[in-house]
Amino acid sequence: MKLKNILIVVKDIEKSKQFYHDLFGLDVVLDNDGNVILTEGLVLQDERIWRQFLKKDIIPQSNACELYFEEQDIEAFADKLERLYPSIQYVNRFMTHSWGQKVIRFYDLDGNLIEVGTPM
Repeated sequence: MKLKNILIVVKDIEKSKQFYHDLFGLDVVLDNDGNVILTEGLVLQDERIWRQFLKKDIIPQSNACELYFEEQDIEAFADKLERLYPSIQYVNRFMTHSWGQKVIRFYDLDGNLIEVGTPM
């Protein structure tokens, strides 16, 4: 068996496609009426579709999982994040783990938790 994709729920597909392209360079592989597959296997699904499947409310900022990215030049990434999305909500702007890795954590436009760290 093989893990194929990670799916996150978003309110506005177009804004989310732009966000993930702007910050992480992810491009659209397939756009299928409320389901968008981006490079690296990230799938964006329109909140209406997800709600229809689950018949439950979506809980933004549930802090139950995170998307993790690595970036060599984390300071340049942080500058780009601040410049392009100045109202982004941070969990922490910068921290350094005891093993020396620098990380930044924030929520995307829909409350999905993202961590960007320097390579291990």
